[in-house]
Amino acid sequence: MKMAGKIVRLLSVYLVLLNVNLIPDVAHAQSAGSTVVSVGWARIMPLSNSDPLTVTSLAGHPVNQVETGTSGAATSTDTVGLVIERYITDNIGVAVAGGFPAYLGLEGRGTLGKYGQIGKARPWAPQVILRYHFLPATSKFRPFAGIGVNYTWFTNVRVNNQTFVTQSFGPGSSANASASSSWNPVFELGANYQFDKHWAAGFSFSYIPASTNVTLTGHTATGVDIVSKTRLRLRPITTFLNVSYIF
Repeated sequence: MKMAGKIVRLLSVYLVLLNVNLIPDVAHAQSAGSTVVSVGWARIMPLSNSDPLTVTSLAGHPVNQVETGTSGAATSTDTVGLVIERYITDNIGVAVAGGFPAYLGLEGRGTLGKYGQIGKARPWAPQVILRYHFLPATSKFRPFAGIGVNYTWFTNVRVNNQTFVTQSFGPGSSANASASSSWNPVFELGANYQFDKHWAAGFSFSYIPASTNVTLTGHTATGVDIVSKTRLRLRPITTFLNVSYIF
């Protein structure tokens, strides 16, 4: 019986020590030195509008003709988001955010509203964000706020509404477009909930006050080029629902 009692006491001490060793690992997983990889669904919702189209060149000759009543806006889209964050301290982390970009539609507004979607482009918008995580590292639920910088550029910019092209530049015409790149600030709010040592789920909102200069060039059937420009304000709000793995 004495031997059995000693064994029980030794097992109890061992279990206590094991529990003490395990608890900090689980509770402090999102702490200094941790790397967190998050993947999920990003919904991009531009608060978009534009200036009127202004004809700046006709057959190579400069003009300044404002097309009153014309306007445009970018449409919402969905994509796969990816964020990699490195914790510098228990509360401060540096995150790199991006994802595979879907196409962003450009639709007509004002007098151009009758055409619906006029064109599309593939946006690329990587971000570097400095985050502050509230509450102690032992907390499972941790809200955070972030501020950072973004660089936005566009590829595959296309005018894909032939009705708009024909009515704007005449039968047999064609058109192409381009969009400028820009540096922008990033503002972010979010929260994570940690289930165990390695897995967590999160949700965040981010806002980028981005704009781009769009150049539209129409090529008439007779070989005359008509160049128009506008300032398109994108200002997307992005929601990101994700799962994370903590290293």
